[in-house]
Amino acid sequence: MEADFWNDAQKAQHTIRKCNGMKEIVDAYDALEKQIAALVESADLLKQENDEELLMLVEEEYKELTEQFADFEIKVLLSHEYDQSNAILEIHPGAGGTESCDWADMLYRMYSRYANKKGFKVTTLDYQPGEEAGIKSVTLLVEGEKAYGYLKAEKGVHRLVRISPFDAGARRHTSFASLDVMPQFQDEIEIDIKPEDLIVETKRASGAGGQHINKTDSAIRMVHKPTGLVATCQNGRSQHENREEALRILKSRLYQKMIEEQEAKLAEIKGEQKLIEWGSQIRSYVFHPYSLVKDVRTGCETSQIQNVMDGDLDEFIFAYLKMQIS
Repeated sequence: MEADFWNDAQKAQHTIRKCNGMKEIVDAYDALEKQIAALVESADLLKQENDEELLMLVEEEYKELTEQFADFEIKVLLSHEYDQSNAILEIHPGAGGTESCDWADMLYRMYSRYANKKGFKVTTLDYQPGEEAGIKSVTLLVEGEKAYGYLKAEKGVHRLVRISPFDAGARRHTSFASLDVMPQFQDEIEIDIKPEDLIVETKRASGAGGQHINKTDSAIRMVHKPTGLVATCQNGRSQHENREEALRILKSRLYQKMIEEQEAKLAEIKGEQKLIEWGSQIRSYVFHPYSLVKDVRTGCETSQIQNVMDGDLDEFIFAYLKMQIS
C-alpha cells in the first residue's frame, strides 16, 4: 500500500513538472510578444523624431529583447519530455589499450568540468581504473535542472588525434571513446524486470586515488539476461543502496533502448538515412598537427581546444539542439 502511494506521488510530481515546463514556455512567449510590441512602438516614434535619448532607449530595449529571446530559445530547445531530468553518463574506451583508456579519462574530466560550470552536482556511481593509465569505464550521475536536456547532445563516439604521451617514438595516435547518456528515471516509468532475468554480482569497490569509496564487497554489477544490458554501482555505503541504484540505472537503460528502437523504426518508415544508433561517431578532437574540435553532425568547430577540454561545450550542444528542430 505504501509503495503504491509512493509510486502515485512520483508520477504526480512528474506530471506537475511537465505542466510547469509548458507553462514556463507559454509565459516566456507572451512576455516576448509584449516586448516586441513595445520595441516596435519605440522604433516608430524614433522615425518621427530624431531624439538621442529615445535612440538610447530603443537600443537598450533591443538588447534586452535579444537576451530574452536567447533564454526563450533554450526553453524551447529543452522542452522534450525528459529534458528536465538528471542525466546518467557512461564513458567507455574503445580499442587501443592505454591510449583509449587515457582518452576516456580526459572525457571524464571534461564532462565533470562542464557540469561544475553549469552548477550541476556530479556523483561517480562506478569507476574502473585502467591497468596502466586512464579508466576502463566510469558511470556518473549529473543532477541539475535540464541536465539530460543539455548532455543528450553528447551521446556517441568521440575521436582523439594527438602525439601519444605513451609512445617513446612520439608518433601520432588516434583513439576512440564512447559516451552513453540517458535520463535518470525514478518511479515515474513502469518497467517490469523479473528477478529470474537478472544476474546480480557483488565485487569490491574501486576508485581513483582521492575518492572516498567504500572498499568492502558492496559494489553491485547487474546484468539483464534478455537484453545483455549491464548496470553497476559502487558509490553507496551498502550492497542494498548500490543494488537499488543499479536497478534504477538498468531501468533507465531499458527504457532508453525502447525509445531508440521506436525511433529507428520510425526513421525506417520515413526512409531517413541518418544514423541514430548508439555508437555513431559525433566529434573529432585534433591536438596534432593542428588544433581543432569539429562536430561531424553539425559542422560546428573551434580551434580553442583547451577551452573545450575545460568544459566549454555549449556551442556544440546548442548547434546540435538547433539542428534537431530545423
